[in-house]
Amino acid sequence: MANRYLHNVHGLFDTIAPNYDRMNNIISLGTHRHWRKQTMAQISLAPNAQALDLCCGTGDWTIAIAKELGPTGEVIGFDFSAPMLKIAQQKVTQAKLTDRVWLRRGNAMHLPFKTNSFDLVTIGFGLRNLPDKRQALAEIYRVLKPGAQLVCLETSQPDQPVIKPVWQWYFTKVVPFFGRIFAHQYQEYSYLQETTRHFVSYQQLVILFEQAGFEGVHYERFNFGAAAAHFGIKPEADHE
Repeated sequence: MANRYLHNVHGLFDTIAPNYDRMNNIISLGTHRHWRKQTMAQISLAPNAQALDLCCGTGDWTIAIAKELGPTGEVIGFDFSAPMLKIAQQKVTQAKLTDRVWLRRGNAMHLPFKTNSFDLVTIGFGLRNLPDKRQALAEIYRVLKPGAQLVCLETSQPDQPVIKPVWQWYFTKVVPFFGRIFAHQYQEYSYLQETTRHFVSYQQLVILFEQAGFEGVHYERFNFGAAAAHFGIKPEADHE
């Protein structure tokens, strides 16, 4: 079942890759850049840090991290979609960051990296698309160095009585409509809004972080709760 799920999701993101950036701007009304900027403001990176950006898509967050690093730092952008990574590579080259950005294709639930490898792991708008969130968080925990940070930026659900029905209407009706009009991909964007609606709440994600072993877990919500950034630290004492 998991393999079939992954195959279907792979195909979906391969299909939407050419329109991905434009549709992100349309669906979020451009606010996804603000969410990422606000999240980045809470990340402290040493110039020589080794970072991993999971589910990196077309590479925007990968590039933002790379710009914070010095020439001795490195960020790996990791994704399962070859078409997404192709676009990301074009952006990396255009930004003249090929000296500190490496792009790799693979499965975020089975990371091909050694234990205690990274000073930072980020995952933006990708955790909800993984069939086993706990397995993914366990792998992230494993590859982080003790004392290093996980940052997850993800769509979320507003819980204010006035905002929640508007949000539900927007994602169930408007988002698929935008997919049909602007990208001719109604089914694909119907799926994406479903993953957003059925993803765990921001409170439940805190619990998943803590169950994976992370400490100091906290979050920041954006746009009345339409998105949330979660932060967690791998304990210093954990040397596995």
